[in-house]
Amino acid sequence: MSGENEAGRTEEHDRPSEGERTGHPDDAASAKATDRPQDAWAAQRDLLDHTPRTMAFGEGAHLAGGVLGGVNHGIGGGSFHGDVRVDARTHIHYGFGGLSAAQSSGEIRAATLEEVAECFADPGPAFAALIERLRNERVLVLSGPHSSGRRTAALMMLHRLGVSPVHSVARDTALNSLVPDSEEQPGARGHLLCDLETDRNKPLREVDLLALRDRLTQQNAYLVITIGPRAHVEDVEPNVWEPPPSADILTAHLRARLGPDAVAALLALPVVTKFLDRAHQPRETSEFASVLLRYAAGDSDEQRVENFSLLALESQVREWFEEDDTVLHLREKAFLIALAAFDDGPYALTAEVSDRLYARLQSTADSQRPAAVPVFGTHIGKRLQLARARRYEAEQPTEWGPVHQVKAAFLDDRTALVLLREVWTGHPSARPALVRWLQDLAEDGRPLVRTRASSTAAVLAHTDLPSAMALVIEPWAASPLFGPRTVAVHALTLAHHVGTPNVPHILDAWCDSKTPHLRWVAIRTHGLIGPERPIETMAALRTAARREERAEAVDPDRPDREDDEQLAEVLAESVELLLLSSVADQVLGELLRTLDHDQQVRALAVNGFLGACGRTKHGSSSGRPFVLDWYAASLPARAPASTGIPALLRTALNDRVHRPRALDVLSRWVVSADDDPAAEQALVHLLSALVTNETDHRRIGHLLCTLPGDDGPAPPVADRLLDALPPHRPSPTSPGDPSA
Repeated sequence: MSGENEAGRTEEHDRPSEGERTGHPDDAASAKATDRPQDAWAAQRDLLDHTPRTMAFGEGAHLAGGVLGGVNHGIGGGSFHGDVRVDARTHIHYGFGGLSAAQSSGEIRAATLEEVAECFADPGPAFAALIERLRNERVLVLSGPHSSGRRTAALMMLHRLGVSPVHSVARDTALNSLVPDSEEQPGARGHLLCDLETDRNKPLREVDLLALRDRLTQQNAYLVITIGPRAHVEDVEPNVWEPPPSADILTAHLRARLGPDAVAALLALPVVTKFLDRAHQPRETSEFASVLLRYAAGDSDEQRVENFSLLALESQVREWFEEDDTVLHLREKAFLIALAAFDDGPYALTAEVSDRLYARLQSTADSQRPAAVPVFGTHIGKRLQLARARRYEAEQPTEWGPVHQVKAAFLDDRTALVLLREVWTGHPSARPALVRWLQDLAEDGRPLVRTRASSTAAVLAHTDLPSAMALVIEPWAASPLFGPRTVAVHALTLAHHVGTPNVPHILDAWCDSKTPHLRWVAIRTHGLIGPERPIETMAALRTAARREERAEAVDPDRPDREDDEQLAEVLAESVELLLLSSVADQVLGELLRTLDHDQQVRALAVNGFLGACGRTKHGSSSGRPFVLDWYAASLPARAPASTGIPALLRTALNDRVHRPRALDVLSRWVVSADDDPAAEQALVHLLSALVTNETDHRRIGHLLCTLPGDDGPAPPVADRLLDALPPHRPSPTSPGDPSA
């Protein structure tokens, strides 16, 4: 990261202080005074609940091996891996440049129309109705997003009417000159105008269409105008173009060149099935057909077929951000970035944070101009159509339970990752605004917002680790506030999860840092990524515990003693998380193996173990304790936990410092087993294992005799457990018995 220090200093003066953000210079001190670390278990729950779908735990191989872990196919580098080739029969341009060259003014060759008709996938009755309407009204306005096949549909309407010739008209042609005077000819002629230029001051109006209709009737001509979803119209109801399914488009293109058996064989390929599941645009589907035809002819290999889908997606993302603001407004580009960060999240929240990013980007573009965000004027349907996303309703996890939300997600689940990578590496001028925006998100009070700040930073780190560390993650990690530090923890956890190299090395270096805030972040991150390397993680946590003890011994009155106490807590919490993870048996073995190494390691083991003992399903005080369930499951096979858990509990009970907390754990376990026969049976075995001498008898007996229930009286299970103790049960003792 040292290579990025200068960049970090350059950005530092742009970062608003806490006082600047809240409007009062004393607010930073106030925030520090009220700042508290989030419970590690709750923080982990937030991470699991709000991590994006493409980074969800258990699916890392899909992410790292698919989009982020693969080769950068030209994004940000200006290169394109693949051949550019025009197929004369299917008129497919493999290069993702669209058909802009064919959209200029001039006559469209009849041969070209025949080639398009040969591989056109007829949408059915709806398309026939549009043709009939064009026949009757002479002019038709067709609306749809870019690359939805609007132009091909318009050409086929004119072709089905039998008009000839067909002229393509420039998009900036004045409406009153769209249909020029022409010499008499035996048949009707057609005109096509793609992407008519409109704005607020020059909308497409009904009166314009009426005048065009009269002119077209006089000239025996037909006209199709295509517009985008955001075109400005006045008293005009465009016909919305719905393209046929991708499978129909692909099949039509293949059948134009191959026999039925060959088409069926190609469509049955797994790579083709995967492509069709990705909701690709008609333009991309037709280009994919060209790739398949070359593959069938032996002119291409399977890898090119496999790579096509991702190449098409990368090209689409690149087009979005290369478009001039007059074509794709800066506000919509900000929304695309926000949707990438909040993919599959609540739409209203995504729109809210996207406007905050828009204001930041405006400031970058023109620092002298006050940032202004339009309050109204956006249409959720058109906005999501442009983003190739969908709107749906589903439950969203919250700290109070699931709630119903209107959500938005990209149709292709890879889009978010590709888009963030493109913005960060392909458009560095956006970095200052993006960094500030992420800082704002990290300090938001909503867990979903903070977690998405983390996941976004993780993608940036995978793309460009030095810059992401220097500009985003390290400032969070070094913050005096726990909130940004927790965001840094989650960012590093997710970065490691998706295959970013060197994260464990960063944590090891921070564990030995002189900055307590960095040590705190490293220790808590170890607890989250530890299941991948439990032995190494436990060794790192033991080393960190000894370091804190040495610092205390050298200077017990130093000013940062409060930080040391917090570090001791987070060390125990990391052990707790590991004991409640998939590698619990290995971690338990490490705790028992090193229990008597020294006082610091012993305290780390016992505190972490007791913390894990206090965790229950659903987080309620009366829920099933995870560790008790673990113990019960270990009994039939006499697994290591069947002896290890009692051993650690005995250690805690025999230690004057830890005894009160251990007794409290046992009390909670007994109460939770009142209506749970399986838990009660596990406690019978556990309490018997804890009783090894007369002192143990008195202690456990006193606990069961004096245990209050949730509503006052002792739970009946306490008496049953008391009766189940070994035969030489001690006589009841008074509550004040010091041996208890």
